[in-house]
Parts: sequence; structure tokens; C-alpha cells
Amino acid sequence: MKIYEIKLAGAMDKKTGLPIAFATIHRVPGSDQITVTISDPNGNDRQRLVEADNPDDLFSMAQRLQEQLDGCRGANSMIHDYYRMLQNFGD
Repeated sequence: MKIYEIKLAGAMDKKTGLPIAFATIHRVPGSDQITVTISDPNGNDRQRLVEADNPDDLFSMAQRLQEQLDGCRGANSMIHDYYRMLQNFGD
């Protein structure tokens, strides 16, 4: 089994009932990079390319994803949940 794309929704905003952010993780088969797009509910997108064979780059992106989607700086265990997800796209 190979995963090519996954979409995530962050923690819910208590006022609006909507996720505070969304993320799409995508890798084109054969590409050396993973594309991560983080969006807010207003549709503002930030895109970053992550080296698929670089564990440090994957971990750095996991930290960003965790903070953006959870709305706070998390503990290592929270970051590692996102890191393991990104590893599905790595080499």
C-alpha cells in the first residue's frame, strides 16, 4: 500500500465550530519532495516542500503541522504523531 495524499483538519474553534486550520500532505510518485499545504478557514494557503529523504526536514514539518493544526506548541508525543504520518510519504 502506498499513500499519495492525506487531508487533515485541526482542532475545532469553540466560537465558530470550524477547524482552526486544514492541511494537505501530497507526494507525486517519483518526486523527491513532499508538498504540505496548510490552510486557514478563510482559504489562505501556505505551501512548503519537504525533502522526502531528510528525517530532520520531516520532523521540522511535523512541528509546524502540530502547532498550526492543534493551535499550541505541543509536547514531543504530539509532534511524533505528525512525524509518523509524514513518514508514510518519506523514502
